[in-house]
Amino acid sequence: MNLIDMHCDTVYELLSENMPDQDLKKNHLKVDIEKMKRGGSMAQFFACFVTLEEFLGKSKHEQAYEYVRRMATYLKKQIWIYPDEIAFAGNGNDLDRNRKDGKISAFLTLEEGGVIHGELERVQGLYDMGIRLITLTWNYENCIGYPNSQEAQVMEQGLKPFGFSVVEEMNRIGMIIDVSHLSEGGFWDVVSHSKTPPVASHSNARALRNHPRNLSDEQIRALAEKGGIAGLNFYQEFLGKSGSCLIEEMVSHVRHMYQKGGEEVIAIGTDFDGFGGAEKMEIEDIGAMPLLYDALGKAGFTQRQREKIWYGNAKRVIDTVL
Repeated sequence: MNLIDMHCDTVYELLSENMPDQDLKKNHLKVDIEKMKRGGSMAQFFACFVTLEEFLGKSKHEQAYEYVRRMATYLKKQIWIYPDEIAFAGNGNDLDRNRKDGKISAFLTLEEGGVIHGELERVQGLYDMGIRLITLTWNYENCIGYPNSQEAQVMEQGLKPFGFSVVEEMNRIGMIIDVSHLSEGGFWDVVSHSKTPPVASHSNARALRNHPRNLSDEQIRALAEKGGIAGLNFYQEFLGKSGSCLIEEMVSHVRHMYQKGGEEVIAIGTDFDGFGGAEKMEIEDIGAMPLLYDALGKAGFTQRQREKIWYGNAKRVIDTVL
């Protein structure tokens, strides 16, 4: 098995919790090198997550931008410490080389495009830091657009004029556009305007769990038609009403996305280290991912289909966009 996980918040947690005795090699979180090796990881997308509300004053966007740089630098230093086990990847060729060398690939992403703050040159600046995917919004309105929301008026809002410029710039330099957290109106603007396949890096099926962070059937079909993917999110609030992270519910979301969008739209985006509070986690960390792989097999998914879900679909998008 060769897993590509499109989203985790491990770097943010390692820095924010100030754990000098723990690092990317081994920690008490859901993702580390030892767990990734145990789970058969080919590549892990590490989010540089920021919430602008953590920064104060008129310069909060600049502070947030520099904190993204700090997170990116931290991951690069960790890679430097453990060069025999993990390596940076910026495109599909890097991923292929690292895989051949027996190393896990680390991709950098940004979760909260608001740090761009209306300065289009920052998109290139983020690319130069190593960022290869941008989640356009988090849970608040920003310079790009509007977030998912229970309020229909907000959910219907599309990209702002600057948001279209960001999409065009990301297309130009080769960055993956992530519509997880984006409003529905923004989603449709991205699908219609982007020249490359977008992704919903960590979103599930709304038909099974009616939450605005999840995708409607129409959105799943549109992603599939565009060549994009949706990464299965393990957060209990996006899976079901049990309050637990159950494999049965994960399989149900995969089956539904398969029925609505086909086998090439499904990927993995665990959101590990980005949530808590589950009463029970049947997949405790990235090292336990074979449990889901086996469960999908028992549910009738062939080995070929599971390999697409596990890494093939994400690899296709990486090769196409980056």
